[in-house]
Amino acid sequence: MKSKVAGIVFIIGSLYYVLAEVISATFFNASFSNTYIYHTISELGIPNGNSLLFWLMNSAFILIGLTLLFGNFYSFKDFIVKNRRAGYILTVITALGVIIVGLIHGGNPLTSGYHTLGAVMAILGGNILLIIVSRSMSEFDLYQKITLILGIVGLMAFWIMFFNMNNIYMPVLERLSVYTLIIWSFLTGIYLIRN
Repeated sequence: MKSKVAGIVFIIGSLYYVLAEVISATFFNASFSNTYIYHTISELGIPNGNSLLFWLMNSAFILIGLTLLFGNFYSFKDFIVKNRRAGYILTVITALGVIIVGLIHGGNPLTSGYHTLGAVMAILGGNILLIIVSRSMSEFDLYQKITLILGIVGLMAFWIMFFNMNNIYMPVLERLSVYTLIIWSFLTGIYLIRN
């Protein structure tokens, strides 16, 4: 029963994130495609005239952070057979990072440093977490292989983004490095419900 509850939470959290971003991007002060290509996810959470639904995007950041904390500590930890301490630490770092992103928006010189720190914690911590998780379960079946691939892709996207911050397509790399964690959350929800 615990696995099913955690699985449902993972699925709801990941779907809410995707829908919140789509809706926020729809009402952003740019075309839908331009928003995804040329504007970062963080821009959707800045309370200004460009992002009318900034509160919706910020709620998605906070919810996915809470989803990770609840899902991992309530049930998913039972499937981890090694590297548990590393998994716990990375879960907390990732979750706190994404919650910070939701609470402290970018675009403000006084607080943008905290926002950036939260983003690095979430993206870097989250993708390292996926790699650790993939090698910490009793089996290395399809779920673990997909988790490993997602973590590697996310880290590569983050690495390329980090050294190309001024590139006009940087938001695409940002999304790629973030979506790995969202996809994993959805897949983990299915995994937990089935197991």
